[in-house]
Amino acid sequence: MKVKKIMAALAVSALAVVMLAGCGSTEKESASSTESSADKVYTIACDAKYAPFSMEVDGKYKGIDVELLDAIAKEEGFKYNLKPMDFSGIIPGLVSGQLDGAIAGITITDERKKTVDFSDAYIKSGSSIVVNKDNTSINKLADITGKTVAVKKGTTGAKFVEDNKDKYNLNITYYDDSPGMMMAVANGNADFLLEDYPVISYQIKIGEQAKLRVAVEDVNDNPPQYGFAVKKGSNADLLKMFNEGLKKIKDNGTYDKIIKQYQ
Repeated sequence: MKVKKIMAALAVSALAVVMLAGCGSTEKESASSTESSADKVYTIACDAKYAPFSMEVDGKYKGIDVELLDAIAKEEGFKYNLKPMDFSGIIPGLVSGQLDGAIAGITITDERKKTVDFSDAYIKSGSSIVVNKDNTSINKLADITGKTVAVKKGTTGAKFVEDNKDKYNLNITYYDDSPGMMMAVANGNADFLLEDYPVISYQIKIGEQAKLRVAVEDVNDNPPQYGFAVKKGSNADLLKMFNEGLKKIKDNGTYDKIIKQYQ
């Protein structure tokens, strides 16, 4: 009988040790998870050459996208590394998991929603037809028929001309960045280009693209909007912080202050 009582006592003691060990493990895991979340540094891409949204000035990046992201991160208390890169590699980088997020003048479209999740829209845009300032043959959408167009890979402008290539008998030439396609039109190697209106209007205004003019302000009936993007089904916490931070900086006036610098 005594042996049975001793064995039972030992079993209870062993169970208590296991339970305590389990609790300790859970507490450690919880603390580790909290610490990991607090210390996380997100890798967030911007377009390497996309003034006034992102541009390198004296070795540092500035612009609408860069400054909005910085203001939102400070408001929400998250850390990030900014990764400037060619626009064509940004969505593939999100999908592959190499990037946690991207703010790069990415137009919100149904097609892109298949692979990425978007934040609330943070600015309206529009695809403009842009020509050499001496070009008088293109002044409306119908005038692009039979012309050579320069577009940046992976953009909504590229999609527009691809969808309408046969309708307007277009010859499409692709470029990796905005400066490349703008130079093509300025030098006469293409008849026109498609670029987001806020971008090209700013560059013409400051004299950076003085050889160009906007012939048609927007080819779309409903102007598109830009959104912050993450891989579909991933980084929901980052997306939530972006949305909440965006609302806060709009409410406190920081948003308007940033935008007005570039209009």
